[in-house]
Amino acid sequence: MEEELQPTRKRRKKKRLRFRGVLLLLFIAVAAAGIYAFLQFQSGYKIAEDTEQQPVEFNGDPENGEFQNILIVGVDSRGEEKSRSDTMMLLSHDKKTDEVKLTSFMRDIYADIPGYQSYKLNTAYYLGGADLLADTLRGMFGVEIHHFAQIDFSNFEQLVDIAAPNGVEVDVEKDMSKNIGVTLEQGVQHLNGKELLGYARFRADEEGDFGRVRRQQQALAALKDELISVSAIPKYPKLAGAVQGYIQTDVSTSDQVKLAAQLAMSGGGELERLTIPVKNSYSFQSYSHAGSVIEMDLEQNKQALSEFLSQPLN
Repeated sequence: MEEELQPTRKRRKKKRLRFRGVLLLLFIAVAAAGIYAFLQFQSGYKIAEDTEQQPVEFNGDPENGEFQNILIVGVDSRGEEKSRSDTMMLLSHDKKTDEVKLTSFMRDIYADIPGYQSYKLNTAYYLGGADLLADTLRGMFGVEIHHFAQIDFSNFEQLVDIAAPNGVEVDVEKDMSKNIGVTLEQGVQHLNGKELLGYARFRADEEGDFGRVRRQQQALAALKDELISVSAIPKYPKLAGAVQGYIQTDVSTSDQVKLAAQLAMSGGGELERLTIPVKNSYSFQSYSHAGSVIEMDLEQNKQALSEFLSQPLN
């Protein structure tokens, strides 16, 4: 009987040793991944340490389990302490389907700014920062805004180069050079950070600001496609480190990485886009205190936004 038990005991011992070996290898792999992520984060942080952003407070709407809306503001500060928002977008993430939608608000919209007379929408950020801009959008459209992120255009260039060292693929629609600091040729190109920013800012054609906003959306969609590829995941720690210096936001670093990884693993889908005001819902007017503005049918645009986001608006 004793002789019959010996082989069984030996097999169990071997299994325990193999199991412990697998655990050890797993532990080493996790530790190595953690060290790699930390070093990459530090590398990205060091790149942007001269422009480190201070923590910001934002009076966001309470979180919910269905969707998250992040107000994105692009500014061209040029060293100024206060500046108008050149770009205003709402990035919406459906938590159940992982769909991502991007809404752009034209900066010349004639807006009711709480506590002030009506003025161009981009003036709200100049007068009261992200909170006043968010309150203006909430008051006009009834949309929830949970978080805020602000980036200076010069920092955008650096982030693109970290996220996409080989450039971002964009189908450049025409030759461009006027007032954008770069020269772009028509056709499919791999644009670096400076070139992608130049493409997004071009407006020297018949479309004017509307064309500029459309190209901004196109540029972000192309960048998003680059970031949600599985091959981009190893870049996340370094990118997250750089974000601390280049982007001012109330979103925690862990939540930034979590959202990016979640979208990458799900595939993220195509970035749906909308521009407010929608077609045939506005006219151009001029006021002595505000200059040339866009006056729009507010109810028509509120309805268009509600249908696009598939979210209840107040």
